[in-house]
Amino acid sequence: MVTYRIATLPGDGIGNEVVPAAQQLLGRAAERFGFAFEWTWFDWGCEYYERWGHMMPEDGLDQLAEHDAIFLGAVGTPRVPDHVSLWGLLIPIRRHFRQYVNLRPIKLLRGIESPLRHLTDDGVDFIVVRENNEGEYSEVGGRMYAGTPEEMAVQESVFTRRGVERTIRYAYELARSRAGRLDSATKSNGIIHTMPFWDQVFAEVGADYPEIATDQHHIDALAAYFVLRPSAFDVVVASNLFGDILTDLGAAVVGGIGIAPSANLNPEREYPSMFEPIHGSAPDIAGRGIANPIGQIWCGAMMLDHLGQTPAADALLGAVEAVLAEGGVRTADLGGDADTTRMTDAIAQAFEDQAAG
Repeated sequence: MVTYRIATLPGDGIGNEVVPAAQQLLGRAAERFGFAFEWTWFDWGCEYYERWGHMMPEDGLDQLAEHDAIFLGAVGTPRVPDHVSLWGLLIPIRRHFRQYVNLRPIKLLRGIESPLRHLTDDGVDFIVVRENNEGEYSEVGGRMYAGTPEEMAVQESVFTRRGVERTIRYAYELARSRAGRLDSATKSNGIIHTMPFWDQVFAEVGADYPEIATDQHHIDALAAYFVLRPSAFDVVVASNLFGDILTDLGAAVVGGIGIAPSANLNPEREYPSMFEPIHGSAPDIAGRGIANPIGQIWCGAMMLDHLGQTPAADALLGAVEAVLAEGGVRTADLGGDADTTRMTDAIAQAFEDQAAG
């Protein structure tokens, strides 16, 4: 029986509540489909930073490299600046392990009512491929004359041919496996160098995929289309910043960021990939046991799929949808009163009912 070694980083806030909930469901999936997990728990995050002055130990990346995947909860606390927590943990992991694709499904699950009243249960089902290692989130830049009237800050965007091309090619391959449509986010009418370069690479790679229907949209118009006609999309590819913003909007369209997952992928599988929900650590509700675990559970399903356990992934997400469709158990962010435990137990029961049926 195959055993997967999973590095588990619950992080901060509600991460410590939703990660164990998702582990419970993943354990049931492993039992049912004949594989096993070996979980290694790491207490890295903002509390670790407050004790030791860094978000993870010096050999942290070496420790993570020994695992098949990384399962992350949430990182952040008001006591630690966001740029410290992000650049001390998430960004080093993403870049060291060449997790250059950030994959974020935007799907309206059965039983969820979108804020957009015209949408039906199956009206939205697309994936955003976000470039995850460079672009607008570079370290190039700095500040001069700090604290004076002449103070200035410079932040450079870095787009390499290798970085852009590999992400766009991944998106084309994904579109080929789905409905055969790919849309690209750009802003070449205002950003004069990087975005025309992005558009050029998009067209060049597209020459290898003549069967894929393509279009490109300026980011401001694309944001509007996410609201006005989200069911028109299949795969969307975007730069680091554009993809980050678009997917939060997309998550809101299909029910909120509390249920939205993401995967930081090393497609070549030379390094472990990392799975994390879009939501943050939610310090306002942390410790109260009321966080929605669905985002973390969905991340678990994405991890299963990445590990080659696709039937288990489908069954787990199917159990989530069964509970939502029934409508009796919902957390507060979905209009109900269920706590984390009750929601997790309901999904576990639906998962068992699948097996029995």
